[in-house]
Amino acid sequence: MTQEASYEEIEKAKLNQETSQMNWLELQRYFAAGSLLWVDASLDLIDVGFQMSQDNKAMFSQWLEQKLVTPVSDDQAAQWFDEKADVWTVVVKPWILVQRSSESLN
Repeated sequence: MTQEASYEEIEKAKLNQETSQMNWLELQRYFAAGSLLWVDASLDLIDVGFQMSQDNKAMFSQWLEQKLVTPVSDDQAAQWFDEKADVWTVVVKPWILVQRSSESLN
């Protein structure tokens, strides 16, 4: 392996630094605006963010079809509100990707 990091490694490192844990209550206005996408625990949140930033339509189509990435549902939002849940977030404009904190980042 070379000492020079690949473009993908650099971009993923940037996304990792921009990832934060937030309480659901702080994200409600973004939910109301339709800006939140839920990421299944089987996926790496940083990888999903990277693929989105690269406009990888084929990968996203597959994830959407398999319901591994979906808009946050009303039921999820209500449950997270009731639980005052914490979620991991990463912004890939215009979206905010969210993954439940009890679910691992892989």
